[in-house]
Amino acid sequence: MRNPGSDYAGTRHNVGAEVVQRLADEERANFKKAPRRIRAETAVVDLEGGRAVLVLPVTFMNEAGDAVAPLASYYKVPAERIVLVHDDIDLPFGKLRFRYARGTGGHNGVASVMRSLDSTEVWRLKVGVGRPPGRMDPADFVLRHFYDRERPDVDLLVVVAADVLRSFAAEGGDVARQQAGEAPGRLGIGGHEPI
Repeated sequence: MRNPGSDYAGTRHNVGAEVVQRLADEERANFKKAPRRIRAETAVVDLEGGRAVLVLPVTFMNEAGDAVAPLASYYKVPAERIVLVHDDIDLPFGKLRFRYARGTGGHNGVASVMRSLDSTEVWRLKVGVGRPPGRMDPADFVLRHFYDRERPDVDLLVVVAADVLRSFAAEGGDVARQQAGEAPGRLGIGGHEPI
């Protein structure tokens, strides 16, 4: 999920969109306007395990459900086959977590999608962006860009997260969950503290 526009590119809140874009780039797929004037861009890719629709809503994060639910209906994708890729401030920087059928975790974009689908039975690939420093408002923190020293780790994490999505398509949620859980150890990411 993401906030639209160049001002938000590279921010912590948009790291989920970076993962989806990475998978599209690896598949040499281009995003196009979604059908039926749905507020999103889509790319259809053939992955091991079947065809997948990659979605980048062009709504603001808090309105992502306005794009995801109509696309799920259009493509006849049940909620349990949807993966929301998003930032998570409660997950340490550089860690991944893949979960199913849980609450929103306080993430307004996730809440919007679950409300629009009338279901919590979706998969979530959470990308840890760390906690805000001091008393900084979490909403301000996630709208900031990653620190320059964090960017190489973020770029690597995005690659690994795209691989988790491939695993989900090919082998299902349990394999993807295990792969996401192993990611930080393999990467050696997670020791950064914000300045």
